[in-house]
This record gives sequence, C-alpha cells and structure tokens, in this order.
Amino acid sequence: MVKRYGDVTAVDGLDLEVPHGICLGLLGPNGAGKSTTMRLLTAQSRADKGEITVLGHSLPGASKRARAAMGVVPQQDNLDEELTARQNLEVFAHLYRVPKDDRAAAVGRALAVAQLVDRADTKTGNLSGGMRRRLLIARGLVHRPRLVLLDEPTVGLDPQVRQELWSLVAALRSEGVTTLMSTHYIEEAERLADECALMSHGKVVARGTPADLIAEHAGTHVDEHYGPPERLSEVEELAKNAGLPTRRTGPSVSVLAAERQPESLRQELGPANVRRAASLEDVFVVLTGESVE
Repeated sequence: MVKRYGDVTAVDGLDLEVPHGICLGLLGPNGAGKSTTMRLLTAQSRADKGEITVLGHSLPGASKRARAAMGVVPQQDNLDEELTARQNLEVFAHLYRVPKDDRAAAVGRALAVAQLVDRADTKTGNLSGGMRRRLLIARGLVHRPRLVLLDEPTVGLDPQVRQELWSLVAALRSEGVTTLMSTHYIEEAERLADECALMSHGKVVARGTPADLIAEHAGTHVDEHYGPPERLSEVEELAKNAGLPTRRTGPSVSVLAAERQPESLRQELGPANVRRAASLEDVFVVLTGESVE
C-alpha cells in the first residue's frame, strides 16, 4: 500500500502479512511509516494505492467490522481523566457492543489483566503514568479482540514500568491473540516479538525472527575499535572494502560479522578493544541508517 501526505510518501509500497497468533514487531526510526501504517489498519487514514484486509475484512469498506474485532492501543494517552479506571472501561465495553449482561465481567477481567483492580474506582487523572498505560492496554482488550495493535506501547515510560507492560503483552501472545506492535525499543522487540519487520522510508527492508535477522545482517560477533576520528575512518574503510558492515557509535566503530573477517583484514585492523555478541540493534542501525533524518 501507498500513503502520501502532499509531497511526502509516508508509506511506499508496503507489503505486510501477519500470521494469526504471533507477535510481530514493526521496527523503524521515527518517520519510517510505522504510525501511518497503524492509522491505515484502523481506517483512520485511507491508502492512496493498494489493498488492506484485516481479519478477512476489506478496508475501508468493512472498517467497522474490522475495528469491532481488534483492540487498539494508541501512542498518545487519550483516556478520559474525569472518569475512573472502571468507568473508562465500561464506556468502551459499551462502544464495542459487549452484551450488557457480560460487561461487568469483561471490565473486571480487563482490570485484572492490567493489575488495576485495587485502583478501579480511582479517577484516571490521579493514576501514575504506568497505571494509565496499563489502563490503555486494558481498554483495548475489554472486548476480547482477535488482533491487538500496539503503537509504541511503552514510549516515555521508566524501565520498571516497561517491564510490567512487557509481561502484559507477553500474556496476550500466550493466549493466542495476534499482536502487531510498533516500537523503536530494540530490547522490547527482542523480548516480545516472534518476528520483526524493519521499516525504512515507508517499506519493509527486512523481516524474520530476531535471531535470524542478527545472523543474516550482523553475524555472531562484533569487534569494537576505539581511537581518534582518523583511525575510526580507516577501520571503516578497511572493513567496507572487505565487504563487512560497520556501525559508528560515538567514539568507536563496530565491525559486524567479526567471525567472517579474513586473516589479512584482522592483521590490518589490529586487535579489537572489545568483542561482543551481535544484537538486533546492530541490524537496526545497519539497515535503517546511522543518522536521523
């Protein structure tokens, strides 16, 4: 699919299929097209080109039926602060047409999942940031959706709160719920996603399990070299001439796939200051670029 905003092409020929029951991490830098993709999948925006089908429903024609079967957790907090946690969930249970006789149980289950039972009657405006984020996720789950869209679910949260939310998202996967999660937190994707799709300039440039992506694009080990700028530039040039990807990180250059270095290159580069295991972050930077546009 393609989506343009004036002269800017936010999504450029995106082709994405998400199997049932997995958690797919949609990775990419800011401006890669992740949030626009989410808006297209929820029919908040219309594609300029291409076809979109969600849970068997074609968008935008059958968007209401698709939305009824999915839960959406937005990046921005849009909870009603004058309502309690319970009341926020009751409103959405009504909007999602949960049968009247089942609403109390649905709200209770969502509160339990979000670990907010003891704060159910607290006004949302008095909840902490982590509690509000958990409530946002609970709101998206109150009607037992088959698909959950998480748009940057832990953005701006402390590490402790992020860990709590990771447990919550992992529970969704264990229940067989399909999850599409956009994020730029690499550790989040490594821990939660069965597969990752890396986006750059509005399209997917690589896809696979975190382990497979690391093996293909970063190798097993990374050699980090430190030194003055001229030395780092020399390391980059030698590695690239040998066909090995590099990554500049502050005062160092990382040579990826260090295990594939020919002996001649190893002698030219000299011993690495640090050797470490390759990571999904290395893949992210190599495929999407070192600089922010």
